[in-house]
Amino acid sequence: MSAHDVEAAPACTLFLFGANGDLVKRLLMPALYNLSRDGLLDKRLRIVGVDHNPATDSAFAERLEAFMRERDKGEGATTHLDDKVWKRLAKGIGYLTGDFLEPATYQAIAERIENNRTGNAIFYLATSPRFFSGVVQQLGAAGLLDEANGFRRVVVEKPFGSDLASAEALNACLLKVMNEKQIYRIDHYLGKETVQNILVSRFSNGLFEAFWNNHYIDHVQITAAETVGVETRGAFYDTTGALRDMVPNHLFQLLAMVAMEPPAAFGADAVRSEKAKVIGAIRPWSKAMALKNSVRGQYTAGKQGRKKLAGYREEPRVDPDSQTETYVALKVMIDNWRWVGVPFYLRTGKRMSVRDTEIAICFKPAPYAQFRDSDAERPKPNYLKIQIQPNEGMWFDLQAKRPGPTLAMENVELGFAYKDFFKMQPSTGYETLIYDCLTGDQTLFQRADNIENGWRAVQPFLDAWAQGGEVQPYAAGEDGPEAADELLARDRRVWHSIG
Repeated sequence: MSAHDVEAAPACTLFLFGANGDLVKRLLMPALYNLSRDGLLDKRLRIVGVDHNPATDSAFAERLEAFMRERDKGEGATTHLDDKVWKRLAKGIGYLTGDFLEPATYQAIAERIENNRTGNAIFYLATSPRFFSGVVQQLGAAGLLDEANGFRRVVVEKPFGSDLASAEALNACLLKVMNEKQIYRIDHYLGKETVQNILVSRFSNGLFEAFWNNHYIDHVQITAAETVGVETRGAFYDTTGALRDMVPNHLFQLLAMVAMEPPAAFGADAVRSEKAKVIGAIRPWSKAMALKNSVRGQYTAGKQGRKKLAGYREEPRVDPDSQTETYVALKVMIDNWRWVGVPFYLRTGKRMSVRDTEIAICFKPAPYAQFRDSDAERPKPNYLKIQIQPNEGMWFDLQAKRPGPTLAMENVELGFAYKDFFKMQPSTGYETLIYDCLTGDQTLFQRADNIENGWRAVQPFLDAWAQGGEVQPYAAGEDGPEAADELLARDRRVWHSIG
């Protein structure tokens, strides 16, 4: 995010539950450092790690500093830690040793808030999902969600439930002790500049909005491809899988950005209402249709370049007979006026050939009649490609005549990469979201109905897979199983090439 003409967020005490986890070290603290670097944090901000491992304030701050100094590559990397910026941030770093489910922990939290004298507090649940309900109940029982003397907000990381029933139960638990305006269900994909730019591009350019419907768009593809495997997350991933991990949150949020109706205003309630409507309009497949319109894959041993890669079942802490999917491809339909008849194809997987998150919007092809008596090939459909990562930008391909005496067509691309037009500081994707939480802007956070609509759309696939279907093998380093190509081939379509 740019700090140009942006005021610093108000002072508060930010409690990081699960302070010794990877999320805090790899993403949250670097994001807070970047916000401090840009002058977007109040000097009175206090950051308090909460975890069961004993540590002092200074020891916790020193551990974080050591990690930051070693961090010289990867997403959001900073090549040089500015001592002045870090010292300013480190002054407000503290640590609280405590059990998440013990009332004494929350008494100590209350004392920290009182000592900071702002009354404002944010509780960030960077913990295992099994603690979400317990922590929130304890916060409510201790009176820490009462906003009489300042704002109180809770940030909840994904996965937000594991199916529709568990998501509904978690929402009910949260809403027993606080109201919806205090809940920030976070999806870090929505913090990426290109994702936010989808709305700006659609609704500020008449050229796009005029053609953004089923009269001109043939289909939409949304891809989130990863080259990494499950790494150290084998135990978690084997009980989760690609569908639960990626679809009802990340991919459906991208779908909502593409397919939502224009909001009445760019306020949180208006934007989130339109997103909830479009997710709610996803056609609920029968179990038979869910099986027909989905593919599950699991990577086997393979290689990337010359590097040999183990198969999923050989990964640490994974069941050697696991049927958990590491790849999923789905076809979904949105039953509303704008999108009726337009299929949305979603795919995500691990150990694919390249790292790429993109939206490819395929427009209906031009009539061929003008070229039927020539040697020209049939014109290819035009694609608008919105790449979220790694090379953020937008590209539109079109047909042009190749120079020469014959009528031959060539596919050319028009577009821009963010890095070529804007000066972009290194970021993790969390900067905008943390700043919005500090300032009380919920536009980029999910509301309860959005979460539940997402799980409602996914539930038929979960139910169908529980009763039948097979996981399809694909070699690590490839772009999914053959069955995923067949899913589109049935509709006489092909996947847009990634990368």
